[in-house]
Amino acid sequence: MNAHAQYLLLGLGGGAVVAALALGLLLSYRASGVINFAHAALGTFLALTYYELRERSELILPVLGLPGRVRLLPEDYFFTWGTALAITLVIGALYGLVIWFLVFRPLRRAPALARVVASLGLFLYLFAMADLRVSGTGSAVTRREPILPTNIIEIVGIRIPADRLWLLALVVCATAALALVFRYTRFGLATRAAAESERGAVLLGHSPERLAAVNWMAASVLAGAAMILVAPIAGLNPATSSLLIVPALAAVLLGGLSSFVATTAAGLTIGMVQSELLNLRATTSWMPDLDMGQALPFVAIIAVLALRGRSLPTRGDIVTGHLPRSGSPRHVLPWTVGISAVAIIGLYTLDSGWRQGIIVSATFALLALSIVVVTGYVGQISLMPMALAGVGAFAMIKFHDWGVPFPLAPLLGATVAAAIGVIAGAPAVRVRGMHLAVATLAAAVAIEELVLQWNWFTGGRGGTSVPSPTLGPLDLGIVATGDAFPRPAFGVLCVVVVALCCAGVAQLRRSPTGLRWLAVRGNERAAASAGVPVSATKLRAFALSSFIAGLGGCLFAYGNPSLSVGSFAVFQSLALLALTYLAGIAGVAGALAAGVLADGGLVTVAAGGEASQIRFALNGILLIVVAAVYPEGISGAIGRGIARLRRRTSGASPADPETPAVAEPKGTTV
Repeated sequence: MNAHAQYLLLGLGGGAVVAALALGLLLSYRASGVINFAHAALGTFLALTYYELRERSELILPVLGLPGRVRLLPEDYFFTWGTALAITLVIGALYGLVIWFLVFRPLRRAPALARVVASLGLFLYLFAMADLRVSGTGSAVTRREPILPTNIIEIVGIRIPADRLWLLALVVCATAALALVFRYTRFGLATRAAAESERGAVLLGHSPERLAAVNWMAASVLAGAAMILVAPIAGLNPATSSLLIVPALAAVLLGGLSSFVATTAAGLTIGMVQSELLNLRATTSWMPDLDMGQALPFVAIIAVLALRGRSLPTRGDIVTGHLPRSGSPRHVLPWTVGISAVAIIGLYTLDSGWRQGIIVSATFALLALSIVVVTGYVGQISLMPMALAGVGAFAMIKFHDWGVPFPLAPLLGATVAAAIGVIAGAPAVRVRGMHLAVATLAAAVAIEELVLQWNWFTGGRGGTSVPSPTLGPLDLGIVATGDAFPRPAFGVLCVVVVALCCAGVAQLRRSPTGLRWLAVRGNERAAASAGVPVSATKLRAFALSSFIAGLGGCLFAYGNPSLSVGSFAVFQSLALLALTYLAGIAGVAGALAAGVLADGGLVTVAAGGEASQIRFALNGILLIVVAAVYPEGISGAIGRGIARLRRRTSGASPADPETPAVAEPKGTTV
């Protein structure tokens, strides 16, 4: 019994960090209606800033184009821990202010999808900058010099490091301070009023923008302090530390998106239960050899959304925005045949590098198409496409191992992905927008840890070999020697699969099914009153999207004869959504453009280089800009320009129903 109690108490350290991050998330949400998915990534960068100041007296700068680091003291002089901490927290407040004014303030009137995408762009940017500024942090966990006391304290016979109790005390004090400020001070009451109704706050003489700026500064300070204090305990690695956002999101939802005390209690509970699950995994035979603690936030989020989904508070903004328009596809057959013919000709006439670029572009176009279906057409934000692609890929390999031939094996693998996608997308029945994004992000982490880390299913981190697709006497595999790699036959397979899926989705978009999709996307209540089965429409869209993602995963697996679970990490899902939004999330053309822009795709080949962290950071910046200026993406902006040109030449008015500008009725935000 003492062992269980000890692990529960040890979990107070991790739980305190989760609670601190959750408090910052709650501050930014109540102030601006934004669930900042980059919150933990910002805290990680601030923690790296602190330790570089403490150990090298150098300030790392998060701005591309500026020097990576600046030394603040002469050689052999170093900051004390208190001075370094104070400087870092002041910098954190400044970062919070800059992020609010440059990223999220311009998006106050944007739909939820644009704000989610902007926070993902910020996530990717901060992750890339952390790896660029502190070499190697993305590949290893680095433990740092502790700030809090580490002596052992004995409580009723249970030995526990003192730093866990200090973390608990600090978080409890921060929670009490925030609760008192928001209950009894003019600033707190004004922030609460703005969260309920920005119009009402303005009429009372408050500035929602200034209130949001102060709260974002406080949230950033909390994020930095939490990651600085936990680094000596859990280590510091952007790839893992940034994903602490998932249990923090669970704690915020358990706290009802309103209560600081309940949020802290939920964060502490999550940390303690995760610690006990780790103990059970190590000491019991009936516990599966999987990190069940990673699934705990997903279970908590699903429970909250199932029980309270429709009652969770939302922010009363002054003005809301609309999703990118989705025009009806035209000339589907000629476009499909033409693009496919050009790609196939290129496969048989171009060199090895261009053939590989065509294959990569086709594969990622299919994965992006899955996002277009569920997010672009139905308005349901999903952050798990690559996790589902991994499920489809490894399920396909298992079916091959059981003697199922091609093409039945990939179809069955995609079906498995569709089934899991429907289960993970079940919260869409009750919620949408940012709440659904939270649920699908947690689902992606749970799938990665419970399914893709299952040795029997995937071979573990070592990966597994992928059989070559054959159809009778035809070898459709990618493997060849020398300049014959990759084989054009595999490229033709990819092009044909993508063409069939794109043509099928385009036809569905033009059919009554597509009209139901857009009706649900625009206004669920209006759609229901018109007789549209909203819940069934959402779940069918998740099933189709997941099936397409599973097929994309199968193509990816066939194109990589040695497959690793690392290819389907959560970061890949975030990058894929970002790329699809950048290209144009509201149409099939956007999926094709996303494939062309994908790392390793045709644009990469044309640029003559491979993907780099600098390009990763640039993509994050570009994504934020596109979300604010061109919410329809590149393909949408081009399409709108063409539509304007047609109107000018034909004399049609902007309200002409034949123009793409009004192909979809306006509706509420996602």
